[in-house]
Amino acid sequence: MAEGTAGLERRGAEPRVAAPSSLLPEVVAAPVPEAAITGGTAPGRRQSRRSRLFTLAVLAPVAVVGLFPFYWMVTTALTPRAAAIRVPPTLVPLDATLDNLVALFAQAPILLWAFNSLVIAAAIMVGHVVFDSMAGYAFARKRFPGKRLFFTLIVSSLMIPVHVTLVPRFILVTNLGLDDHLLGVIAPSIADVFGIFLMRQFMQSLPAELEEAARVDGASEWQVFWRIVLPLSMPAVATVAIFSFVGAWNAFLWPLIVLSDRALLTLPVGVALLQQEFSSNIGLQMAGALVGAVPMIVLFLLFQRHFLEGVRVGALKG
Repeated sequence: MAEGTAGLERRGAEPRVAAPSSLLPEVVAAPVPEAAITGGTAPGRRQSRRSRLFTLAVLAPVAVVGLFPFYWMVTTALTPRAAAIRVPPTLVPLDATLDNLVALFAQAPILLWAFNSLVIAAAIMVGHVVFDSMAGYAFARKRFPGKRLFFTLIVSSLMIPVHVTLVPRFILVTNLGLDDHLLGVIAPSIADVFGIFLMRQFMQSLPAELEEAARVDGASEWQVFWRIVLPLSMPAVATVAIFSFVGAWNAFLWPLIVLSDRALLTLPVGVALLQQEFSSNIGLQMAGALVGAVPMIVLFLLFQRHFLEGVRVGALKG
């Protein structure tokens, strides 16, 4: 070994010396997630989970309170007459039966009333979509004298209670010979202030360059409206259609005033007239209310996406 060391020294080789620790590169430890240290979830996830639990805890009682009338209507419709007036009432219908629904279709022309309501609601819905959209387009895009004044007057009419206009509307319908006729219910409700306002707000948010490009290509004003503006306004159109259809389907006071023929009654009016003079069959009336509520629930479930989109986009943009 001594000879080998001496040979290295003679060749000019230097012995290896360990490098000082200050010259070694520092090793940086990777950060350890807090979730791994604490054994739980990260603070952001914990906060998100807490917020969801808090929202659920707040909205669940509200949903129960909101759905309880519907649940009571269904249980009463499936409860016999003697059990429906029981004191105290029972929340769970142990003796549920379909007798009220069978009696409803046997004693009243419920399908004819539903058809009348459907005709009135569909006609009013079409009228709202056509006239409200045209009026909204005029107020959103056109320039004419008194534009702001007319729009202010139209919107201001929302402050007038509907009951104030019942007598003038009835006199007008009677003079036109439309009393006790479905047209007497449809004609005064062919347009709506809320629909005009919603369509105008939505159409103002549409880019005007599309309309100008269509006019440059030779499109007429009707073509610009029907082929450009109206298809782009489908969220607001769906909102107006749903609002008008539901409102016309559930209307009670005006059809009650105009219609007197039993064969022309709407579903809400016909169900209300099932109440007798000295007694009332609550289960029978609730069965009629259930028949009238089911189509509206199905309609909302089918078109709720368009409804919410129209409210969110159209009503909030000015």
